[in-house]
Amino acid sequence: MKRVSIQTADFDAAAELAALEALGGGGVASFTGIVRGEGGLTALELEHYPAMTLPQVQRIADEAMARWPLLGLRVIHRVGPLEPGARIVFVGTASRHRTAALESCAYLIDWLKSHAPFWKKEHFTDGAARWVEARPEDEEKARGWTR
Repeated sequence: MKRVSIQTADFDAAAELAALEALGGGGVASFTGIVRGEGGLTALELEHYPAMTLPQVQRIADEAMARWPLLGLRVIHRVGPLEPGARIVFVGTASRHRTAALESCAYLIDWLKSHAPFWKKEHFTDGAARWVEARPEDEEKARGWTR
């Protein structure tokens, strides 16, 4: 089971985990990303080009399925305006063994953070807005998976 969604709607992380647990493996790993609200942030706006984004995220999910012995994986990434405290991303993986589940989950979230074609714009209480730049440490983590 491999499911990838790019959506505006919120998601139920517990339901997603339950679906992965039902696959009967020995380990389920997950990551849920939340919009931070420090520094007067009022919203994080995510834009994407659907014809490019979904195929690229599906491709990396296929790579994870080929690289680790996974029973299933679930990737959800939200787009649109999100307020602080909102869930933004969910990655879950299930395998017979914990190492595959943990490594594949980390691989997927590192790839999403550094290479997925999403454009993020922060909006602040003073009316200012700025595009979020890639962070070198995220790029370095992603490069670590190719070594």
